[in-house]
Amino acid sequence: MRRHTLMSLLVMADIRDKGLINGKGGLDEESSQLEEAMKQLETWKTKAEKADDVKARLILEKLEEDDTKIKAQQEMLTYVQKQEECQKAFAQSINSVQDKIRKLGKCKQDLLDKLRRCQVELQAKKAESTKLKQKFKMCIQIPDSEVKFNGPNKEKRENDNQSVRGVFAISQRPTVLLQGGQALITFEEERVASQVLKITKCCVPCDISSLDVTPKLITMDPAVKFEIHLSVSRKELKVSNVLSSMPVERIKDRLEMSFSRPSRGGGEVESVKYDKNTGTGQITFLNPGVAENLALRGGYHVDLGSEVHVQVGSVYKYHLRKFQTFCGSPRRTILLDGIEDVMDEEDLQDHLEIHFQKPSNNGGEIESIKYISRGKATQAFFLCEDTVERGNFSNYNV
Repeated sequence: MRRHTLMSLLVMADIRDKGLINGKGGLDEESSQLEEAMKQLETWKTKAEKADDVKARLILEKLEEDDTKIKAQQEMLTYVQKQEECQKAFAQSINSVQDKIRKLGKCKQDLLDKLRRCQVELQAKKAESTKLKQKFKMCIQIPDSEVKFNGPNKEKRENDNQSVRGVFAISQRPTVLLQGGQALITFEEERVASQVLKITKCCVPCDISSLDVTPKLITMDPAVKFEIHLSVSRKELKVSNVLSSMPVERIKDRLEMSFSRPSRGGGEVESVKYDKNTGTGQITFLNPGVAENLALRGGYHVDLGSEVHVQVGSVYKYHLRKFQTFCGSPRRTILLDGIEDVMDEEDLQDHLEIHFQKPSNNGGEIESIKYISRGKATQAFFLCEDTVERGNFSNYNV
């Protein structure tokens, strides 16, 4: 309002000055100018009011923007704090994950070390298993026998109802492990082997050099002897794979009925045993020979509501008798140790054979010789009659 009043006074002073300058002659002109000035005054008043309104609105808007700015700054501070907290949590999470990764890496390394140790142990066990397999490998030779059949015997045998019995004597061949850089020499005479064993060290000449070898007495791995007494029943038949949901007594009746049919190779049944938990049973026939014929088939059809194919086999018992363990040394074979690979395996074996054949070297006629170069190994087998038994550790029946 003060500004409006000031502007009005200025306009009026301007008019008055103009009137004084122009005199009375300019009254009409003054009135027109006064009207024009009043119009301009109104215009300026309107503009001033509009300017005041705009100013007030701008002030209000500025105040509102200031409030918004303060709120935004507060929100920004809140988000900054949250960001800092998230960064701390993220850093802690990264540290925790890195610790877990380090622990897992250490655990992995420990497992790899354990795996390597287990692999080494496995290789050692495999080698030991191979050695034991070779050690206890048995070769049984059954002599051929000529049998002449003249015809059926009409007389009833006294042991017709008894079991078929057999005795098998098993003897393990003595063995020794021949390692690289060693040789086995078997002489034709025991006397020569004894003479060579008395020598502490033998010098064997080769093409360009000589070898120092040490004769040694062989101590073979322990071997075993035992007998197996086998008894096979001629009246009892083992039945397996008998699976059914029927009661036990009904299954036994079905088995008796099925195995009593002569048309299927059966015969009169004396008794039936059945175990539902294992699905196995035992059929005892009244007459011998039926069980033997059925056991040769390996299978039989049984009526258990529907036809079921079951497995059949002989009922046998076995006992281990006269189990003996012993060790010994060969009479005509010696071990040569400490041999260096100065030439091929074959050539070196020839030089050894030539040297120990000469009587001047306390040698004699050689029956066989075997040399193994370094890095190799083999198992040597001996005949039982060619060994001197040095100890009988046990002799018992099982």
